[in-house]
Amino acid sequence: MTSLVLAGAATLGGLLLAVAASDGGHRVADGLPLMLLLVALAFVLNWVVYVPSFLAQTERFFDLTGSLTFQLLAILALVLVGDRDARTWVLALMVLLWALRLGVFLFRRVTKAGKDGRFDELKQDWRRFLLVWTVQGLWVTFTAGAALAAITSGTREPLGVLGYAGIVVWLLGFGFEAVADAQKSAFEADPANEGDFIRSGLWSISRHPNYVGEILLWTGVALVALPALSGWQHVTLVSPVLIYLLLRFGSGVPALERRADERWGGQDNYEAYTARTPVLFPLGSR
Repeated sequence: MTSLVLAGAATLGGLLLAVAASDGGHRVADGLPLMLLLVALAFVLNWVVYVPSFLAQTERFFDLTGSLTFQLLAILALVLVGDRDARTWVLALMVLLWALRLGVFLFRRVTKAGKDGRFDELKQDWRRFLLVWTVQGLWVTFTAGAALAAITSGTREPLGVLGYAGIVVWLLGFGFEAVADAQKSAFEADPANEGDFIRSGLWSISRHPNYVGEILLWTGVALVALPALSGWQHVTLVSPVLIYLLLRFGSGVPALERRADERWGGQDNYEAYTARTPVLFPLGSR
């Protein structure tokens, strides 16, 4: 029952954000806010894929569904908004490129591994499994919220200095994340590294450089989106803050650090690596 209550709360939270982000935004048939339609679609799409996934007891399509949800919402926002400017195209492209790269990367990884250990127990209970798919809909809503709100906004402004600064930050973050993922994949594919941990390349200056890239690129999206937002739409700027909190203190860094400590803790090379290498941002806290 708790899982169902949490799923309901997650859905309500996403819809409330959509209502706030609809302030002054475009509307479709019968005056329905476009932003609300997009967010509702994010949840429905995840629920639809959840059903056969639970029946087949597989999580293989979880990350792929998340990626496709981002892409579908960005494309629909562009198609349905009517009036498009440089900002709308830039924001949609940012979301599409990120979702496409990460979705393909994660799908290949789970296909190669055969499963994702995070779901071993969750997928056995239909309520708990439903909750994670619902939370994915919420994740899409909050993560892409600023981009979608700006695309569907009634405000059209030139990109300006802030917009170009956001593009630079996004490019830096996208590159950081892509290179970090590629370096780790290459490291793990080398039989000589079996049982070892990566500490070369970007991983020599951050223990989680892929997360650094994730935080930076969504910060860039928020910067590009900001000038097009008005009123309650500004609540969507919480996106990069929530991403940082989730990765640093939620389901990201703590879980990975715990697994690493269990596997390599006590080894001199691991202890030396963690002592000299920041958890996230280079020159940051260790």
